[in-house]
Amino acid sequence: MPGRQNPRRRSRRSVLTAMAALPLAGAVSACSGGADSASRAGGGKVTRITFWSALRGSQEVVDAFNSTHDSIQVDYQQVPSGGQGGYAKLSNAARAGNAPDVATIEYPQVPGFAIDGVARDLTPMVSDELSAKLLPQALGLTTFEQRVFSVPLDVEPMVMHYRADLFAEHGFEVPGTWAEFEELARAVRRKLPGRRLVLFPTDGGTQFAAYAWQAGAQWFDTAGGAWNVSLADAPTRRVAAYWQRLIDEDLVFVNAVESRQSDAQIADGLVLTRLSGAWDAGAQMKARPAQAGQWRIAPLPQWDTGRPSVGTHGGSTFAVTKDSQHPEAALEFIAWQVSHPDALRARLSSGTSSQYPAASELVAVGREAFDRSYYGGQDIYSLFEEEAHKIRDGWVWGPRFTATQRVMQDDFARVGGGQGSLIDSVRAAQDGTMPDLKALGLSTTQHST
Repeated sequence: MPGRQNPRRRSRRSVLTAMAALPLAGAVSACSGGADSASRAGGGKVTRITFWSALRGSQEVVDAFNSTHDSIQVDYQQVPSGGQGGYAKLSNAARAGNAPDVATIEYPQVPGFAIDGVARDLTPMVSDELSAKLLPQALGLTTFEQRVFSVPLDVEPMVMHYRADLFAEHGFEVPGTWAEFEELARAVRRKLPGRRLVLFPTDGGTQFAAYAWQAGAQWFDTAGGAWNVSLADAPTRRVAAYWQRLIDEDLVFVNAVESRQSDAQIADGLVLTRLSGAWDAGAQMKARPAQAGQWRIAPLPQWDTGRPSVGTHGGSTFAVTKDSQHPEAALEFIAWQVSHPDALRARLSSGTSSQYPAASELVAVGREAFDRSYYGGQDIYSLFEEEAHKIRDGWVWGPRFTATQRVMQDDFARVGGGQGSLIDSVRAAQDGTMPDLKALGLSTTQHST
């Protein structure tokens, strides 16, 4: 197996040289009450900031903030989700110099927007008080070389949603390890030939990343002042071989999760488990109310039960953009959004549910508001809390992960059609990633296997 190659540099730019570091004012507190300190120095004038987001409940959050704050007022604009054009809109606005003060960015996209200079370096502004409220693993995902570029709203550990009624009917036990999961997959196919234990999603690049993350993979790191890329490392090869075996032996469905085919598989009870982030509990409730009482949630199977860990799937953060003329007020609004109980209550009033907040103090608010009846009375928030603390530290998303993911998923689709392999898909994604990183002028290294 070849070792790490010598760095291939197209310039002397380090991992963060391209990131904008604009001068900022002093730290902002976590805003536990209705007083807004950031703009009081302006002699009572109202500071207006703009906020773009695709998140459900954002209008309700803005309304709640505006009704309790006199000197900061927020103008909200709903934008498409990132994959449907929201990120392109944000990038175009930044190029034109008119990005909003605050923008919602999902975790995998934070490094790219930081390197592009769209997301400001917030390190001087994020107070110890606010940092202490947030799950360290969540804040770690928005921090690069000890510099914070966005503030987490929620963090979504991977869990296993399963059809408790079908498990009970056929005498299946909930698997605690991946070996047990594989044996259960064989039993399901044997006893229920038209059904499968799970779907391997051909459009699931982030799910696959979470599996690798859990197993100990480190696709990207920033050691030595370079972006070091190793998508096909040993833990990832283990994960790829595992799922490839399940695919080759016809033990799983293989198709896109965002498809009518997948919807039918779930609606018709053809798939017995779903592996996804905690947020998906609420999505399941809304999409399939007729299945109330049939589903439960369990921890994701483990490779090593002695050292349990998980990756994440989903979750959003808030960034202050380079174009903001009022960064202190913008961060005050963000801090209130992510840490104040009234902010979460406002978001939940829109019908959003099961989002696991990055601020631990808000877990009780989410638990209280959640209707447990769909999951047979299960306290899923307690489960999410346990799993969130198992998120393995140190994962870093790549600077152009959207492009990395696109290459990987294109090849996953071919695997679904019987061509190629999962590990070849991962290697292709690495090959497709390197030119993008080098085009940014970043120092890079890659480990090929």
